[in-house]
Amino acid sequence: MIVDGLCRRRAPVGVGLLVLALSVVLIGTAPALAQQRGGRMVVSYLSDVTTLDPAIGYDWQNWSIIKSIFDGLMDYVPGTTNLRTHLAESYAISPDGLTYTFRLRPGVRFHNGRELVAADVKYSIERVLDPATQSPGQGFFTDIVGADERIAGQAGEVPGIRVIDDRTVEFVLKQPNAAFLHILGLNFAHVVPREEVERYGADFGHNPVGTGAFKMREWVLGQRLVLQRNPDYFLPDRPFLDELIFEVGIDPLVAYLRLQRGEVDVLGDGIPAARFVQVMNDANLRPLVAVGDQLHTGYVAINTQVEPFDDVRVRRALNMAINKERIVQIINNRAEPANQPLPPLMPGYGSSYAGFSYDPQAARALLAEAGYPNGFRTVLYANNTDPNPRIAQAIQQDLSTVGVQVELRVLAQGPVIEAAGTPEAAPLVWSGGMAWIADYPDPGNFYWPILSCRSATPGGWNWAWYCNPELDRMAAEADAITAPERQDERIEIYRQVFTQIAEDGAWIPVFNERRFTMHSDRVGGDELLFVDPIHIPVNYDEVYVR
Repeated sequence: MIVDGLCRRRAPVGVGLLVLALSVVLIGTAPALAQQRGGRMVVSYLSDVTTLDPAIGYDWQNWSIIKSIFDGLMDYVPGTTNLRTHLAESYAISPDGLTYTFRLRPGVRFHNGRELVAADVKYSIERVLDPATQSPGQGFFTDIVGADERIAGQAGEVPGIRVIDDRTVEFVLKQPNAAFLHILGLNFAHVVPREEVERYGADFGHNPVGTGAFKMREWVLGQRLVLQRNPDYFLPDRPFLDELIFEVGIDPLVAYLRLQRGEVDVLGDGIPAARFVQVMNDANLRPLVAVGDQLHTGYVAINTQVEPFDDVRVRRALNMAINKERIVQIINNRAEPANQPLPPLMPGYGSSYAGFSYDPQAARALLAEAGYPNGFRTVLYANNTDPNPRIAQAIQQDLSTVGVQVELRVLAQGPVIEAAGTPEAAPLVWSGGMAWIADYPDPGNFYWPILSCRSATPGGWNWAWYCNPELDRMAAEADAITAPERQDERIEIYRQVFTQIAEDGAWIPVFNERRFTMHSDRVGGDELLFVDPIHIPVNYDEVYVR
């Protein structure tokens, strides 16, 4: 998913993986918030919302809005990465991990008044797989029996999605996928009513009808999007707000001034860069900023298939040559230095793994051992949006101190992605503006789309062109472990996988971005709701106004 700030989330290559690594709770066990009900909240944006169709929307701006209009079988405990049931009342997994049976909660109604049934779940996911929909989420569902045929336009329905009765739907997989519950929590799996999709056609994204906490009241393109509380929402104590207003076309600096005047409640585009340090150092303004970790890593991809980077000693030397603390300072300390591909919030993160420390002298010695005592010349590609050119320059300077002379090619995002996805075209790529943020909180989503052998293909996102068949085998073994009681074992396998990747130096992990959301003093709710790692950027269902 595309995310604002320093990182961008992208559609995955092939199927993403995994889920049961996290605790799964029943929706009724989520803690209730005795907060105020009523009122309206205003969120500012510079750009208009593109679409509210859950099968299509895949950017930072529409992600949480879609989650407030639509629901899926699974969701997450607010402000956390803990999975829970949502439209599903319960579920069961067969012993072989291939069949998932969901029992729908009764009485859930779409905004048009019709009761949701199991056939709606089948229709919604088959719609994502329909090539005519052109959904960027197709790849998540390819483990379902018959999904590939549907994507290819060779089948009208997917036999692996079965309607047992009005309240029971079953999924049959070709192979075990421990992330399947997480996948059913993605926006792409949110349920839509067929009659409304057929009524509006391609314009359904501007006339959304779901089962969610809010329903659309008004959308004036280029001006505002207004949502109102769904009085028939199946969670009777949610949402707290009566009205949610997204004002668009507002410059971030103007929005910042309007927030101080009480006219805006949340800065959707974040704190303007020119005001960030001032805000964080102001005793009156700092309490209005929510800060939270994200499932993100910014990195330099090292093309492991080209000389001299086919030598692990060279890759490790580059890892030791980068002053990550200084780069974090360039971005006003909006991140923490990284030492491995996985971010700290992700299961499988090696908390005891030290990685490669900043040590230019050791880097020079390792380069000499590899046969490059005088260094070499290479090329670094980077996105041309600020602050990425400045970060690329810092990397260039650091590498020059160990004898590596770097030519910078700072280009628009498209040409950088094209070069990175072309064999041997880009020796080094700074991922900023395009860095990986997980689609769901499972280590498989950091492996299969961007570091596996099958993702090392032209046009793919494995910009290191890294391929370790043994790690592919281990990851597949981990993903076949679906039993809840064995998830610690599964996560330990992934910890070993990512430790080996770090040791192989496929990436130079630079930082893990943190999210900063500024809101008015009349807005309430747990701070984590404004930097929710799943409901990016804000969990609108849970916040309230005083």
